[in-house]
Amino acid sequence: MKDSVFHRLYDEYHQDVFQFLIYLVKNRHLAEDLMHEVYIRVFRAYDRFEGKSSEKTWLFSIAKNVAIDHFRKAAVRKKHNFEHFDWETQQLASKERIPDEVASLNEDKVQLYRMLDECTGDQKMVIIMRFFQDLSIAETADVLGWTEGKVKTTQHRAIKSLREKLSAQEGGEANAE
Repeated sequence: MKDSVFHRLYDEYHQDVFQFLIYLVKNRHLAEDLMHEVYIRVFRAYDRFEGKSSEKTWLFSIAKNVAIDHFRKAAVRKKHNFEHFDWETQQLASKERIPDEVASLNEDKVQLYRMLDECTGDQKMVIIMRFFQDLSIAETADVLGWTEGKVKTTQHRAIKSLREKLSAQEGGEANAE
């Protein structure tokens, strides 16, 4: 029984979860590794899934936690100390080049994607979930364990920040010409 549920979840959502991970880590192989970790956690935890959220938002929540764990471990390895990593305020930046999945998006989304590394982790998560994964505000709130108000506020601040960065970038390009 558990196997058939697991296979159904995998078949139905693996592409969305995989894309979400690629948008976050910018590396196909790393996203594949993290994807395995997501489904290991899903397999272990499905018996405790209470149905308070949709299966899709539950999967995204697990994927978000797996990605955050990856960034935390990378930050700790990089700094060789155990200071607190706060994903909501620190940047979730990857130095990898843009993966093919992102490069195939329209030019505006690619430019937006590139600028996301300059946002805080919470802003990046919200923008990816809302505009790249097409999750609703309610679904995004569910994945992040936030109120809808916090998602709206974070989205608003992220968009404002991105507009300012885009404006400054365009101003810099105009001055260079």
